[in-house]
Amino acid sequence: MYKQMKVAVAIPCYRVQDSIESVVAGIPPFVDLVVLVDDCSPDDTGALVDRLADGNRVLAMHHEHNMGVGGAMKSAFRKALEQGCDVVVKLDGDGQMDSAYIEPLVEALVEADFAKGNRLFDRAMLRRMPAVRRMGNLGLGFMVKAASGYWNVSDPVNGFIALRADLLRALDFRRLDDRFFFESSLLIEAHYAGASVREVSMPAIYADERSNLSVWKTLFAFPPKLMAAWLRRLHLSYFVYDFNHCSLCICVGLPSFLFGLVFGICEWVHYASINSPSPTGTIMVAVLTFVLGFQLLLAAVQYDISAPNPFSKR
Repeated sequence: MYKQMKVAVAIPCYRVQDSIESVVAGIPPFVDLVVLVDDCSPDDTGALVDRLADGNRVLAMHHEHNMGVGGAMKSAFRKALEQGCDVVVKLDGDGQMDSAYIEPLVEALVEADFAKGNRLFDRAMLRRMPAVRRMGNLGLGFMVKAASGYWNVSDPVNGFIALRADLLRALDFRRLDDRFFFESSLLIEAHYAGASVREVSMPAIYADERSNLSVWKTLFAFPPKLMAAWLRRLHLSYFVYDFNHCSLCICVGLPSFLFGLVFGICEWVHYASINSPSPTGTIMVAVLTFVLGFQLLLAAVQYDISAPNPFSKR
């Protein structure tokens, strides 16, 4: 146990036959339970999982069909809760996560509900991170911040995480994604559980392993889901559970911004088609409504960033 907390490590296993043994061997001794979930891996991962399981500290689970990293983690979460664990840490089986940082993640949960690794505090590590990953993390990270409301989390897409059992019980597992959107959906749902989040600085390990996550699939699949999650959060936070300054800015700013933009474009096209300059009054109407709407939307964003989570525990 760690400071009277029963700690579990959950490892989703898919195509990790070359690394899973060393990953399990590196888990600190204070960890009480290790849950290995073979997600119907087509290689020898399933056999290795059974060989590593001792029926006491290390437990093996097998999926008959591939359910994705999210599906594997939900199975591991349920098993850890059944075993009475207080903390669950997610550790990938491909060796990209340093198990030495399990302890700092668990330590962060003394004062938080959700702990996440952060690879961006280390400048030397940033130079080693592949450029595609670095650019993808920045863009995707911004969208995850907007969708989840955790604007102060610097590395929201990091999958090295630890959660309190109380938070897991408060989550609706049905809303957690079964595939690679799992980590983002977990942070998004944690917002509605009023969870406090802390980050732990740690390096990432980039060796010769191949990721199962397709970059192109991420570019096309993630943004629509994040947009839907962002709209849902705005709706619930500012129009269902509360109505405040931000709500007014959105109600007035969005129609003004859209009217100014659409009206201005339409009028410009119209007068350009007849080869005539646009009247000053028409230009002023378009510009003033556009600028007013843009300023009000900026005020709404500023409020959203600085406002406390309306779902936080009282």
